[in-house]
Amino acid sequence: MNIRPESSGDFVAVRAILREAFAGDDEADLVDRLRNDGDLLLSMVAEEAGQVVGHVAFSRLWLRHDGQRLPGVSLAPLSVMPGHRRHGIGAALVEAGHGRLRHAGESIIFVLGDPAYYGCFGYSIAAARAFDCVYAGPHFQALVLTSLAPKAGAITYAASFDGLA
Repeated sequence: MNIRPESSGDFVAVRAILREAFAGDDEADLVDRLRNDGDLLLSMVAEEAGQVVGHVAFSRLWLRHDGQRLPGVSLAPLSVMPGHRRHGIGAALVEAGHGRLRHAGESIIFVLGDPAYYGCFGYSIAAARAFDCVYAGPHFQALVLTSLAPKAGAITYAASFDGLA
């Protein structure tokens, strides 16, 4: 398996993976909008035998706290072709993305997903609890990458997410 940044030649394959993994166009359209709006910080693919079989997107979000506007990151969506699931592809994509984001100086990542799955990467509901967000609830989690990460605030996702809540 090869994990690498997405290239423009991957767009069609990524869209197909998203449509298959999520049984529709919503997530594929989301990634297209994030890409077109310049809000996609990091988009990575997993290849097996030269075929793109997995994808993860990380986009910019903003936190407002004590009059400051601070950057944060959203992990969404993560997808793997059905025939390739449960082989560590999703985990490899998430971990590779985390490494690149740490290296780039990002401080906090948020995700809406299964706590049992994302908890394995260090995400926690407790870390997200102090943040005001349209997605707040039992599946909203945060991963603190550095001690400089904001501890609270109001989250604004990229406009591409409007209408998905």
